[in-house]
Amino acid sequence: MIDTEIFKLAMQSLPGTVLERVPECGFILGSGWSDVLETDREIVRLPYAEIAGLGAVKVRGHAGEMLLFERHNRLICAFMGRRHWYEGAGWEPVILPVEIMRRMGVTTLLITNASGGINPALTPGQLVIIGDHINTCGINPLIGEVVDGWGARFPDQSNVYDNKLSALLRRAATMCGATVTEGIYAFTSGPVYETPAEIRAYAGMGADIVGMSTVPEATVAAAAGIRLAALSCVTNMAAGISGPKLSHEEVIEQARRNTPVMSAIVDSFIDNLPDTV
Repeated sequence: MIDTEIFKLAMQSLPGTVLERVPECGFILGSGWSDVLETDREIVRLPYAEIAGLGAVKVRGHAGEMLLFERHNRLICAFMGRRHWYEGAGWEPVILPVEIMRRMGVTTLLITNASGGINPALTPGQLVIIGDHINTCGINPLIGEVVDGWGARFPDQSNVYDNKLSALLRRAATMCGATVTEGIYAFTSGPVYETPAEIRAYAGMGADIVGMSTVPEATVAAAAGIRLAALSCVTNMAAGISGPKLSHEEVIEQARRNTPVMSAIVDSFIDNLPDTV
């Protein structure tokens, strides 16, 4: 059950300047993505530990800061790092960034993550635009009472990832000379990596990549009417595809090597956002 009082407390934790303008786009940046942003002017930088209900990030590779900044004459709200369901703190810290941005008036969202490659055509370092997802574990932040502002009791999820925003990501990559592909993301609860048998099962479902995030935030955002796109960096191949073992260190290192191209795509995405999507 979501405690909506936490949402109110979170908004009260934010400096008043945060609410003076509506950000033109929001970001939730996953493992290894916290260093991709270029800024013209920082307005607010706030550690998660100072936001009621969010709490400090406990996973390496996540900066754990909310940043409100200007870039290319646009106001952007970015959550650099995320909380995960597997941390055991409930749904509130996982989806709180979405709810904070919704209450700010954000209607456009970009979510990023690091993922394991299932499709053997993928290689570490490749960037994948998420076209759809599979929730493999059944847990869902919409279970419980209907939260005001999150849409209907049974929200349609036919087009979670906005085609126009995904096309903008593809154009941004082309302008940067980068290569991106599109794929289906399988969400697992974590914190364990998947077994080879599970990866074979997910491949049979049609999944191209796998990870422990993104889907909860995307589910809530789509239900609330926020248009979103998602971009994943394949940091390793999944269990049974290649390599003897999987490690978080491998994830962080591959993301670090990809930072220049990830940064260029994100910056081009901001620069080319239309006034209305």
